[in-house]
Amino acid sequence: MDNMELWLHKAEVLIEALPYIREFNGKKIVVKYGGSAMTDNQLKKSVITDVALLKLVGFKPIIVHGGGKEISKWVRLSGQEPEFVNGLRVTDAKTMEVAEMVLNKVNKGLVQYMESNGVRAAGISGKDGYTMKVRKKTSNGKDIGFVGEVTEVNTELIDTLIENDFVPVICPIGLGEDFNSYNINADDAACAIATAVGAEKLAFLTDIEGVYADPLDPSSLISELSIPEAKEFLKSGNVGGGMLPKIQNCIDAIENGVARVHILDGRIEHCLLLEFFTNKGIGTAIIGDNERRYYDDNK
Repeated sequence: MDNMELWLHKAEVLIEALPYIREFNGKKIVVKYGGSAMTDNQLKKSVITDVALLKLVGFKPIIVHGGGKEISKWVRLSGQEPEFVNGLRVTDAKTMEVAEMVLNKVNKGLVQYMESNGVRAAGISGKDGYTMKVRKKTSNGKDIGFVGEVTEVNTELIDTLIENDFVPVICPIGLGEDFNSYNINADDAACAIATAVGAEKLAFLTDIEGVYADPLDPSSLISELSIPEAKEFLKSGNVGGGMLPKIQNCIDAIENGVARVHILDGRIEHCLLLEFFTNKGIGTAIIGDNERRYYDDNK
């Protein structure tokens, strides 16, 4: 490709992005940030650069992040072995202390990356401004400690940050009615926040490409699913264990007002831009009943 072809290709990419920039200008989007994209510095820079660009072209992004691998590392360093029940971390008082320390460290690191891209960011937890109120969560009736289920999201602090041109960066720790700290599953926190703020989009960064019609066949990636299709897919038995609650979260978010939910491979650099600004996208989008389809094989 010579220089002129290269510049023309870049122009075509920008033109392809234009309708998406126009449609979602001024709209809130929630990015649930987790997986390998959090532990690989190059991928971390890529994700934060994407979010910064989305902000600068008129989107109103909110980041909700996890930190499970880092928490497990520090739990081991504190002399304990991480314990899980049905995918939920058993969180005694000591583990809760470690989790809060680690998540706040991750939080401020993401703020630092964002600021380095020329975008103002503010890191908070669900405790700040009583943003996330939770009740104690059990696993099939088993007490798993300070694990919380979101019962209410107060958007006042989030809205204030957005209105003052900050990107909120939120770690999933909430307050119970007893005013103790509770660890929240980051996917659940992202869904609750996206619903509460009326987000147009919710994007999950994962360690897989998206949803496969056949989990054993990487070529069977599904670009788009309606809610009825997603529900049928859950019943089909073709959904792997880790993807099942994620798809259910997607359905819940859309049924509570989020227009589109994206499941993306966070290991691909600039995955957010590729999904949001191109006709085909790279992951799986789950869409509400009244949303028009973007992905058309004729495009």
